[in-house]
Amino acid sequence: MEAAQFKSDQYVRFCPGCGDHAICAALQKAMAEIGVETYNTVVISGIGCSSRMPHYLNTYGFNTIHGRGGAIATGVKTSHPELTVWQMSGDGDCLAIGGNHFIHEIRRNVDLNICLFNNRIYGLTKGQYSPTSPKGFQSKSSPFGTVERPFIPAELVMGARGTFFARTLDVDMPNTVECLKQAQQHKGASVVECLVNCVIFNNGTHNWIADRETRAERTILLKHGEKMLFGANKDKGLALDYSKGVIPQLIVVAADDERVLTHDAHTEDPTLHRMLALMGQERFTDVNNADIEQTLPVALGVIRDVEAETYDQAVGQQIEKIRENSKVKTFDQLLGTLEQWEM
Repeated sequence: MEAAQFKSDQYVRFCPGCGDHAICAALQKAMAEIGVETYNTVVISGIGCSSRMPHYLNTYGFNTIHGRGGAIATGVKTSHPELTVWQMSGDGDCLAIGGNHFIHEIRRNVDLNICLFNNRIYGLTKGQYSPTSPKGFQSKSSPFGTVERPFIPAELVMGARGTFFARTLDVDMPNTVECLKQAQQHKGASVVECLVNCVIFNNGTHNWIADRETRAERTILLKHGEKMLFGANKDKGLALDYSKGVIPQLIVVAADDERVLTHDAHTEDPTLHRMLALMGQERFTDVNNADIEQTLPVALGVIRDVEAETYDQAVGQQIEKIRENSKVKTFDQLLGTLEQWEM
């Protein structure tokens, strides 16, 4: 299949330079490589810049109300488990008004592919701070700096017992396409945090790791079964240090150090996955940390991918079991079991 088959006839109304353009193109490419027909694909969204995505994809789609994309997506997948269902949401839509739906679709492990666009700002409503904006961030709704501590999406996913989490940058098309493909192949709630730039209201918010000149030194692309190496020359690696207490700490070592870890995205224990997902996040939680030099890189790629029973699968099995054991097979038979009276 070709990416063009997944492009709608609608003009893409993202601002010039918006990172959402790149994710849209990556989605079209990933969908083509996955090979699920357009008529078996559904894209659900809430409200926001990224939530306009159903208009730009030649699939079935539903642009719902603010924060409720997860509820609608859950209903679509549960009632029609044969469909491939994508959910498009931003850090405001997904983590503020939609936060409750978000954690519960993850907890239930509904077989959805959730793209969480994180630009750390409300873009469509013109520049208010969002649940991922760093503490001290000045915006139209926090002119003196927000006093709130932000959510870290990976921490929410892990806390809700998530089975799949990946992270990608809008400027890295190959990794984005690969993460989206693996998200679709995963059976369960797949969350891909897409770090995108809002060129109008929060320009450069991810520059610390997105700039081409420094990206190799400040990020690590994790791949299952491969050594955790990074740096422009792949001369650094990640290892666990057990010398500073009961809880081990991630440290940077030379690439030839025998302690360098091999990434296992499929291990059930989320402890290391959580540690990897939280690397470098301190810098993004407080504006006062913007200038601190972090030794640990920010993890990109598929960090966690484990198997577990899905909600839609469990509901389907329960319905079939009840049907098999029930004496009531038709609606008329059901009516016959109820109290009746005649006038």
